[in-house]
Amino acid sequence: MADTVIDFLRHGEPMGTSTYRGNGVDDPLSEKGWSQMWNAVGNSCPWDVVFSSPLSRCRAFTDALGERYEVSVQVDNRLKEVGFGDWEGRTREEIKASNLLEYEAFYRDPVNQRPRNAEPLDIFFRRVASVYDDVAKQYMGKHILFVAHAGVIRAAMAQILGISPRVAYRIQVGNAGVTRFRQGSYGTKLEFHNRTSF
Repeated sequence: MADTVIDFLRHGEPMGTSTYRGNGVDDPLSEKGWSQMWNAVGNSCPWDVVFSSPLSRCRAFTDALGERYEVSVQVDNRLKEVGFGDWEGRTREEIKASNLLEYEAFYRDPVNQRPRNAEPLDIFFRRVASVYDDVAKQYMGKHILFVAHAGVIRAAMAQILGISPRVAYRIQVGNAGVTRFRQGSYGTKLEFHNRTSF
């Protein structure tokens, strides 16, 4: 049986200011964001199937990728970014100005000190694990691409590498950063993370 190769691509830079978008703010990609994603993919499409978050900063690119290379694209709501509750649509500076204690508490302990009305982290991690497991089983031996968000990639890494959510929050995921896992007869291994191209 051939290995299952599972790639993740974070969306590129969105339009607008640097805010907490979560899953409630749906800004499209900027021109730079489009360039970042095409540069990450390069001039080929080795994937058998592509899965995308429904948010436009991911889906617009996957639709264009699917059309250009005639590859199947499937949208899965479980790939949405974690919900940031009351912080969505606000900048770091705005949050610090209005509630510095809450901001500092979150960065000291992002697992237990969530923004008000944020999606519970255990629920978020479970939904990412469920889509990863479902796709890996259905497309065993294939080359799969997930186009999603920083939080989704951290949650997938936590599941695959067996690390805690607290440790996962220490993982940097750049705009259009790429990550690859290879699942073979001896388990799943991380091949690379946060590269700028595959």
